[in-house]
Amino acid sequence: MLISVIITTYNSPEFLNKSLESFLTQKDKNFEIVIADDGSTSDTKELINKYNSKLKISHAWHEDSGFRAAKIRNEAVKMSSGEYLIFIDGDCMAFNDFIKKHREISENGFFARGNRVMLSNSFSSRIINSDENINLINVRKFIKLRIKKDLNRILPLLRINNYPLRKTKLKKWKGAKTCNLGVWKKDFLHINGFDESYVGWGREDSDLVVRLINSNIFRKEAIFSTGLFHLKHEINSRENFSKNDKLLKEAISKNKTYINNGYKKNGSI
Repeated sequence: MLISVIITTYNSPEFLNKSLESFLTQKDKNFEIVIADDGSTSDTKELINKYNSKLKISHAWHEDSGFRAAKIRNEAVKMSSGEYLIFIDGDCMAFNDFIKKHREISENGFFARGNRVMLSNSFSSRIINSDENINLINVRKFIKLRIKKDLNRILPLLRINNYPLRKTKLKKWKGAKTCNLGVWKKDFLHINGFDESYVGWGREDSDLVVRLINSNIFRKEAIFSTGLFHLKHEINSRENFSKNDKLLKEAISKNKTYINNGYKKNGSI
């Protein structure tokens, strides 16, 4: 089974570079990467071109017209070839078992919710400006980093193969985000992907998860298996959040599943 990793980015080539680097050493090689580029300048395209010979990678791009993560993710999925999709952000670094663990957790009838560790400004800068291999950081070092507050938590970094509570939050949408989310493409298409009515930061990923659950595709925890490193950066503008939050509440109250303003339009894909 080919896995498609959809990485969202916008004018942050230094972060995207570290994210892409982390996929060069994956233990499971049966994956592709599609960059969902929300209108970056040519610097990002030039960076992606450097990885053409190293990774199976493609580039979905549209013009910069504000924060349109929902739309560009739909466009990226259209370019994908995998049966299974993993959504992450371009400021996230994956450990070398990331694809392997997501594959192990993938199960028909479920989407997989992973998590991440937030890094401090100083540790993020160190990672960006060095060749440090995050896979070589041992538990003792992680504890020291946590004590120094270079990490906000350690638990997402643990690996518990037989974690017994993976299906205890089947219908809970909160906390499931596209910074680390696995979903079967057939399930994604069944609900018509992301709702492109979400413009501006926030809630488009929650809407997707809500509609998956409403379609009887339930939540499975990918925590203690697929944790990511999240590099610190400035927070995106959240001026449209209240509008998007209203759309999400409507999706919940109306028990929405399929939406019209999504992946498929005008009867064609």
